Amino acid sequence: MKLLVTGGAGFMGSNFIYYMLDKYPDYEIVCLDLLTYAGHKSTIKELFANPNFTFVQGDIKDRELVDQLFAEKNFDTAVNFAAESHVDNSIEDPAAFLETNILGTQVLMDAARKYNLQRFHQISTDEVYGELPLDRPELKFREKSPIKTSSPYSASKASADLLAAAYRRTYNLPISISRSSNNYGPYQLPEKLIPLMIAKALNNDKLPVYGTGENIRDWLYVKDHSRAIDLIIHQGSLGEVYNIGGSSEKSNIEVVKMILQELNISQSLITFVEDRAGHDLRYAVDYSKISRELGWQPEVDFKSGIKRVIKWYLDNRSWWQEILYKS
Repeated sequence: MKLLVTGGAGFMGSNFIYYMLDKYPDYEIVCLDLLTYAGHKSTIKELFANPNFTFVQGDIKDRELVDQLFAEKNFDTAVNFAAESHVDNSIEDPAAFLETNILGTQVLMDAARKYNLQRFHQISTDEVYGELPLDRPELKFREKSPIKTSSPYSASKASADLLAAAYRRTYNLPISISRSSNNYGPYQLPEKLIPLMIAKALNNDKLPVYGTGENIRDWLYVKDHSRAIDLIIHQGSLGEVYNIGGSSEKSNIEVVKMILQELNISQSLITFVEDRAGHDLRYAVDYSKISRELGWQPEVDFKSGIKRVIKWYLDNRSWWQEILYKS
């Protein structure tokens, strides 16, 4: 397979490439990444020695570059991880999210049409569904749940999903979409909850927690996410949406306390700050469809997953400290 992975120098994209080249050493993978603040060559440095890996620095909105790349490489499949993804940043600057997450996806799908890709897979998020109440734990989002976005970020991702579905209906583009719960794992930028709390705790800094910390997220270990995407692009039905969940719902304050306990650091570092505008209460997805159709289940429970992640950040201080210093 000749595979294009956009956003492959970021957190989820890089983990996916590492996973795929380990499982399928004969696959040829091209990583297209603009190397914004969220993408780093240091994240993928081990891949450069692999003859089946090619890195291209560029913007998915650059139609000329994307067209040239598709023409030269003759891809079979494209997986689009490239996105602006930080909710707080989307509140401050919505335009960047609309341009990359919607128009960038359009540019990629136009090239996929022109060069007859076998599959274009769009990486989405459970945030497109909006929020669930805290007092109804039995409720979960299903693939046919209404789209009800809360932030410019989630609105931009939902728009890309709808555009992909429209390209399927109008042009018969072979698309698929996956919506996962919160990922965590190696190489996650220290702006997200888990790596941010680890980094601040290790630096003996205050740990800022929005509101009262009661907001609940379902946590998915990033390798389990990679396994799910692997199954979808090889066996998933075209035109379908697949939810991917971790069966690990935790409140933000629970996560922070688990990190401090694992590091043997006092909870006195926790400080509650003003809540984020439009902060969704709870996310949880029903992933029975991908389980039923493709046999996927999450393998890493949160307790063991958080131990792995903390060990990785302890063992790779130079990676995240360099990023924090530069930012």
